[in-house]
Amino acid sequence: MTQSAEELLTAAAAWWSTALIDIRPGEIGIAGYPIQDLIGNLSFPQMVWLMLRGEVPTAERAKLLEAAMVAAVDHGPQAPSIAISRMAVTCGLPINGAMASAINVLDDVHGGAGQQCMELYNAIAVAEDAGAADAVEQELERFIAARGRIVPGFGHRFHPVDPRSARLLALVETSRKAGAVSGRYARIGTAVEKALERRKGSRIPINIDGATAAIYCELGFAPELGRGLFILSRSVGILAHAWEQRRQGGRIKGPMPPAIAYRYTGPATRRPHTEGLESP
Repeated sequence: MTQSAEELLTAAAAWWSTALIDIRPGEIGIAGYPIQDLIGNLSFPQMVWLMLRGEVPTAERAKLLEAAMVAAVDHGPQAPSIAISRMAVTCGLPINGAMASAINVLDDVHGGAGQQCMELYNAIAVAEDAGAADAVEQELERFIAARGRIVPGFGHRFHPVDPRSARLLALVETSRKAGAVSGRYARIGTAVEKALERRKGSRIPINIDGATAAIYCELGFAPELGRGLFILSRSVGILAHAWEQRRQGGRIKGPMPPAIAYRYTGPATRRPHTEGLESP
């Protein structure tokens, strides 16, 4: 059936639907707020919140979001995403290419711990609401059975105790006292830490992923958004390292200096059998 010009225009306008932004000639509205009213009045974390949640957060909740994002911006060139951004620059990529290359590795293993920890915290909260006698042990057992013995958000390959975690959890407590958050997920995180200590016989401290997971849960973000917020945060470090490497120079730098050999584990030197290798 042939559509009229008006019907085609209506269909074209409906092709994309968004409640995020309304743009007209000379006008830009973000969730109903004129952009000129937001510029200079909203912080970047508040703008992130507005875009994701449709409302401007209170100052206390925005401060907590900002703290979590500040804490995760960088962890040095030993972090694969940071190393990739620097290597990409030495291979000739521009800043955007270096950032894209680095961000692409922030997946389940490197970058996904916060989201996975949020899923565990949320499962414990649901079990508590259902009246489970020991929701932490129950959901921790289920989590380990499904995903393996490594519990994201606890322990660190580099830090015996993550220096960022205590500060973040202290800020959650401050926000709880101010009535901005409930403190429930910080309590759950601490309970998981204690449960892991009982299981392992030694303390496995909560790390930045466990602490920021508590914050993002306290603030009501979905686990997938927790990962997205981490990527936004870590993008700052990725950008800074890419720019520093650009200024330092260097060409085709790999993960190790050429003087440090990798480990070869294949067969010793051998020669091919000549039979069957002659030219026809």
